[in-house]
Amino acid sequence: MRILVIKLGALGDFVQAMGPAAAIRAHHRGDEITLLTTAPYAELARAAPYFDRVLLDERPRLLDLAGWWRLRRRLRQPRFDRVYDLQTSDRSSFYHRLMGRPAWSGIAAGASLPHDNPRRDFMHTIDRQAEQLRAAGIASVPPPDLAWAARDIADFDLPERLLLLVPGGSTHRPGKRWPVEHFAALAVLAARHRLMPVVLGGAAEKPLGAVIAERCGAARDLTGRTSFGQIVALGRRARHAVGNDTGPMHLLVASGCPATVLYSADSDPDLTAPRGPRVAVLRRPDLARLAVEEVAATLAFG
Repeated sequence: MRILVIKLGALGDFVQAMGPAAAIRAHHRGDEITLLTTAPYAELARAAPYFDRVLLDERPRLLDLAGWWRLRRRLRQPRFDRVYDLQTSDRSSFYHRLMGRPAWSGIAAGASLPHDNPRRDFMHTIDRQAEQLRAAGIASVPPPDLAWAARDIADFDLPERLLLLVPGGSTHRPGKRWPVEHFAALAVLAARHRLMPVVLGGAAEKPLGAVIAERCGAARDLTGRTSFGQIVALGRRARHAVGNDTGPMHLLVASGCPATVLYSADSDPDLTAPRGPRVAVLRRPDLARLAVEEVAATLAFG
């Protein structure tokens, strides 16, 4: 069989779809599995052991007729026997029609393997996708495990005892961020306990990394310097990670790193929080009111 899996983003959602991807791979041993995703996740997708091919969705704009034609041809040409739509958005559901209505697991109108639970939008992402796959005949879905994604971090020349800090988050939702001054104070406290604070994030988080490094001389600022695979490798090595509700925290938890994830009223951990045996979730309506001491109490400083 020729199988298509659709997962376009964002990073946290992509990571949480790796458990379902593993389940689809186990269910379709010997079949050819293709992933449709977007450019930011292409490298991670190609490293995953679950897919034989990776197609990129260029997400053509509404009036980009040439772009839609290219996408239609790219999706129809392989003649997929079954599609698992793990994105389940209006856009990905439209692809059901664009592809000529193949056998479909998802929420598209007319899907042959529908996930028709009216409460699906109130379920945690992991539970929702597991239930969707059960409706398609896949009974067991493991948690996401990204050990396969780890990449070399020797060039960073880091000690053994690390505390990873992820102070960034959505730029258009600043309420999801614990104040950077609190991250800096936690870094100082960690350094007193012989842990090296390491700041992670994209290039946009460089100003946050600079603040933490200025206030804590022992901290290492790696913002804008790590790939997804290197974040996974750092998570496999670190004693703990602390961060906001943002994609890199999902990478770290899926690496097996003990973690404390911070939530405000802007998002709901019951729907999206990374899950793991050593994950603590702290939530306050206003993260500015979450004390450094409360976060530090979740860490293993031993």
